[in-house]
Amino acid sequence: MSSWHISRRRMLKGLGASIALPFLQAMVPPGMSHYNMPKRPIRFACMFMPNGVNKYHWTPERFGADFELSKTLKPLANIRQEVLILNELMNKGSIFPGAEGHFAKTANIMTGYPIYKTMGENLNVGGISFDQLVAQHKGQDTPFDSLQFGTERINSGICGATGFTRLYGSAISWKTPTQPCSKEIEPRMAFDRLFRNFVPDAKQKEQPWKKSVLDQVKEDADNLQRKLGRADQDKLEEYLESIRSVEKRIADEGKTKAFEENVTPKMRKELAALNIRIDEYNETYEGVDVTDKIRQMLDIMVLAFWSDATRVSTFMFGNSASGRNFSFIPGVSGSHHQLSHHQNHDGPMEEYRKINEYYVAQYAYFLEKLKSIPDGDDTLLDNSMVMFASGLRDGNSHSPRNLPILLGGRGGGGLKPGKNLQFKEETPLTNLYLSMARVMDIPMECFADSTGELCEIYA
Repeated sequence: MSSWHISRRRMLKGLGASIALPFLQAMVPPGMSHYNMPKRPIRFACMFMPNGVNKYHWTPERFGADFELSKTLKPLANIRQEVLILNELMNKGSIFPGAEGHFAKTANIMTGYPIYKTMGENLNVGGISFDQLVAQHKGQDTPFDSLQFGTERINSGICGATGFTRLYGSAISWKTPTQPCSKEIEPRMAFDRLFRNFVPDAKQKEQPWKKSVLDQVKEDADNLQRKLGRADQDKLEEYLESIRSVEKRIADEGKTKAFEENVTPKMRKELAALNIRIDEYNETYEGVDVTDKIRQMLDIMVLAFWSDATRVSTFMFGNSASGRNFSFIPGVSGSHHQLSHHQNHDGPMEEYRKINEYYVAQYAYFLEKLKSIPDGDDTLLDNSMVMFASGLRDGNSHSPRNLPILLGGRGGGGLKPGKNLQFKEETPLTNLYLSMARVMDIPMECFADSTGELCEIYA
């Protein structure tokens, strides 16, 4: 083993830019073997799907390890052995007087407490969300204690059917009981926040958005590559290529800024007035295929975990009661919220199921990405816990019982996936959070209304 090594906090740096590095063999101190190095960190992610599921095609028929994936869960086929299917979990905090509709079952999915019914901005979800509790314990060693991503901007106004402010449907991550964490919904902004710490120079001829963040750190990267062993060189090259790949996919968005000099003040005024309506209408209600946008965001989440920029992240596929039009999926013609109120009619129920399957496919994409990336002697998926959840079992009845919950990854060896588990009816969802806290060595005797741990998920 070479006596030369680098700090695990080493970053690639350039003019106005910095990039965290993945774990490299050169980070192992001289005289210390790979086997007595500290354990690789465990990452936690929660992916939220709005509007519930078609309950008749979600749960596999057999329980235990000998099960066949249901029709909706077929996208998990390649990683079946890396996922736990958890049945009969319930968010009891979503059952309280006046808790009708979607919003009372979204904001508290990771807090476990009833929310305060309000039509204004005096929000209160009873406690901090589980992801933020993890961030408090595990986020001090990373550039970002947690990251929140999504696809739809914050909703405002009042739900006429329930009397809840729609703000409750736009956040699942809460730093305090009254402060939701804002989420990033644009891939370019998410990417730049993580990998481009750029301070514009007025004398600079070329605009920052036209530059690759990799070009800015190239000199430092080349110097480091010459000192690394062959295996680390290959690993670093693969990592940098992944960053460049994401950059290329979103580069075209930057070109639109070239129009700025030709936009008159009068035009700007019109654009400002129409911006929200145009953006939301075109993407959400016109059936625009958002698959690539979602996967760009998921790739950025993977890079954030890979580089150890953060160990905690959430992703909202849509806000509560999302009306996104899914006509880009063959056989689907309606909007998500509309189809979730299927009235048990076969046609709408099958369209509803196809939307569920679509979201499961995006979840599977994320897990497969994590599984493809080495992390020490394991993979990123081995050292992660990735939860997939909706606040409703069925959108038609708004039922919060037997929630559709998946848990991917092995939690650094603490979880034993590859099973379809049946728990006692109305087992608190918070029992899962208590169990995950144990896997991450977070001292906790209880969480919200938890009654114990889900011992069946442990390795």
